[in-house]
Amino acid sequence: MVAFAPEITRQRLLVEGYFTTDVDEGHVEGYLHGVAAHLDLRSYGQPAIFAPGGSGREANEGFDAFLPLIDSGISLYVWTGPRFVSAVLFTCKAFDEHEAITYTRDYFGLGRFDAHPF
Repeated sequence: MVAFAPEITRQRLLVEGYFTTDVDEGHVEGYLHGVAAHLDLRSYGQPAIFAPGGSGREANEGFDAFLPLIDSGISLYVWTGPRFVSAVLFTCKAFDEHEAITYTRDYFGLGRFDAHPF
């Protein structure tokens, strides 16, 4: 990856896996606020949480969510059928990747999962 704009601090992490917990809109909101607080990242608004509610393909049912941070944002995508979650943390403030991965794994009860900084 080319090091564009090295003067701008950016840290990115993708965590994906199959969850074992029950996930609803409250659980999604709890994750976004919880992981931000756990990593000492400050939000400046409420999360935007969307659910297609049968408008799209059944295989893609779930939630799309975003929490704006003072230092960028956290995106979350949940597929309720296959019980799969994808979290993207993009910040302009350094955070502990191991803590982010552990929090996400534990919050969703991830069985099989993987994490990639980028």
